[in-house]
Amino acid sequence: MGSFSVWHWLIVLVIVLVLFGRGKIPELMGDVAKGIKSFKKGITEDDAAPQDQTASKTVDHKADEVKETTRS
Repeated sequence: MGSFSVWHWLIVLVIVLVLFGRGKIPELMGDVAKGIKSFKKGITEDDAAPQDQTASKTVDHKADEVKETTRS
């Protein structure tokens, strides 16, 4: 029950290459990198937003007016 030997790691590597193929792994890592870049871009865009736009806004609810017009 010690650590894995070199043969264990080679077998795992062969299985991974068979399952994903040689082209899939770099493609997958490229997709992960694009996701990280877009996440960072989104974070910096949120930080760059002016404080006036982030203030809360109230919305007037006109449900009473709608009920009165439907009763008529």
